[in-house]
Amino acid sequence: MTGFLARLRETAHLMVGLPSYAAYLRHMAERHPDRTPMTEAAFFRDRQEARYGGKNGGRCC
Repeated sequence: MTGFLARLRETAHLMVGLPSYAAYLRHMAERHPDRTPMTEAAFFRDRQEARYGGKNGGRCC
């Protein structure tokens, strides 16, 4: 996928509330290099719980 189409896809996902797993991986590498990131499936499950009534507040920082 070209860079433009990838950015367009990411923008569309953010507009409808789909979180970016790639952004999460970048965040984990930059801010929490000592922690193992969640799998993609676990990440989306966690984001759904945070958005629709999960136990934690949905933010790590």
